Amino acid sequence: MSKVIKEISCIVGQYTNAQGEQKNRYQRIGSIIDTKNGPMLKLDVIPLREGSWDGWAYINDPKPKEDRPQAPQRESYGYGPSADDDDIPGF
Repeated sequence: MSKVIKEISCIVGQYTNAQGEQKNRYQRIGSIIDTKNGPMLKLDVIPLREGSWDGWAYINDPKPKEDRPQAPQRESYGYGPSADDDDIPGF
């Protein structure tokens, strides 16, 4: 099993916090993974940013799992009934 040794993130925009301060918005775009052949970069997404991405990214220590933001639940577009189809007649 490969182990994530670093997380890769970049600035994808800005926002204003409650105190009126301008802050950068970051997105995790990949990981550096320790494999049997040495460290390997895995990009999960190519960031989209207004004015285009400048190619720079940050290399950070991985966050503990409990500190990571939860991914939103994806809708199932598969075939057949799902648990949410209880109110649909015939399923």
